[in-house]
Amino acid sequence: MKVVIVGGGAGGISTASNLRRLDKEVEIIVLTRDNHVSYSPCAIPYVLSDNIHSFDDIVMRTVDDYKAKNIDVMLETEVTAVDSAKKTITYSTKDGVEKTMSYDKLVLATGGSPFVPPMKGVDLDGVFKIRTLDDGKKVKEWSQNCKSALVTGAGLIGIEIAYAFKKMGLKVTLCEMLPQIVPRSLDPDMAKIITDYLISEGIDVVLGQPIIELKGEEGKVKTAVFEDGSEADADMVILATGVRAELDLAKMAGCDCGRWAVLVNDRMATSVPDVYAVGDCVESYSAILRSNTVSQLGTTAVRQAKTLAQTLAGKRSRFNPVLNSMVTKVGDLEFGAVGLTRSFAQQNSIKAVVAKVEALTRARYYPNAKPMNVKVICDADGTIIGCQIIAEERVAERIDTMTLAITEELTCFELSNMEFAYAPPVSMVIDPLVMAVEEVSKKFDN
Repeated sequence: MKVVIVGGGAGGISTASNLRRLDKEVEIIVLTRDNHVSYSPCAIPYVLSDNIHSFDDIVMRTVDDYKAKNIDVMLETEVTAVDSAKKTITYSTKDGVEKTMSYDKLVLATGGSPFVPPMKGVDLDGVFKIRTLDDGKKVKEWSQNCKSALVTGAGLIGIEIAYAFKKMGLKVTLCEMLPQIVPRSLDPDMAKIITDYLISEGIDVVLGQPIIELKGEEGKVKTAVFEDGSEADADMVILATGVRAELDLAKMAGCDCGRWAVLVNDRMATSVPDVYAVGDCVESYSAILRSNTVSQLGTTAVRQAKTLAQTLAGKRSRFNPVLNSMVTKVGDLEFGAVGLTRSFAQQNSIKAVVAKVEALTRARYYPNAKPMNVKVICDADGTIIGCQIIAEERVAERIDTMTLAITEELTCFELSNMEFAYAPPVSMVIDPLVMAVEEVSKKFDN
């Protein structure tokens, strides 16, 4: 069997690696237009900030490493056409030579393209999108001659990059057209804690003001103009405004697409026989809303790749619905979330019952105990549907705990009676999660 994988990102290369472990005989070919494979785009902001020394450090495997596993990786190769009836793809090499390749099974891991906002001046020098390793290198090089930088889009990547620029010593403006940062994962009250921290670190945060124009001098960006007429210095601009699924090849193959991306079943199969898809180019199923959503996270792509590898190897597997759990660290502050925000629950006609508590990361008498803000969202029956946590330490493991709780459809009453480990250096005797669900439990009659 010959499996051809289009895309060398997390979904594509993880599918190849997992499939090889399951099947030593299958022929695997990966085609990617990138000139690197198996690196972590999520790590790029931390290379910019020098938390990670070099871009080379975030490249985990090379083409030769995959060749040793009998996986053929073709770099700088653009797939231009798919003929699902003939089971062929057409591709161009870096030398411009066009060729055709047959397949038995085709995997589309085409990912997403950075969204470019409709504003004047986006073609000026010094305006960047950060999606690939080369993008990160270009930004690093350009920043050496900058005094100011502006990041538009205050999602996770935007915040991480803004903080990295501040560590470089630049004057930094972080802007978001919506009235809060990280709107998909945080409610306004929790987002404000992060915003206040960024401001305290010397980052200018502009909310609710879209940029309408980038002005330049001698072809280089110099100033950003907001809708209200105000301006910000910007020797460099980063467009961190999200990505849109790349669907051209999927549509060419005849795959059904939904509102946002390719439709797949729980075995990652598209509507076209022998064509599969994973990663940012597919829609996932929301465990809470019971409807399709997008989950453009590296962790989602890797989980989908495991499912697909087992499918291709003839084993039984299914991809579970998503909760979009996330966590990040910016400076001294960690924050994470899973499930629905209160705002998103209300938008979907779910009555949200909410509580927020401030606890400590360790016993209050133990040195260096840090504040921990925990917000829990339940539905009208008390079933937990969301959680948001902010602290200087130990956020990830609690988000993971709440991910499991939501997956198992636990109520706040059930979680409040569960057993948690305790030791003064690492936790309070009553865990902050228990404190939060006990607080929300008080809002129910029973």
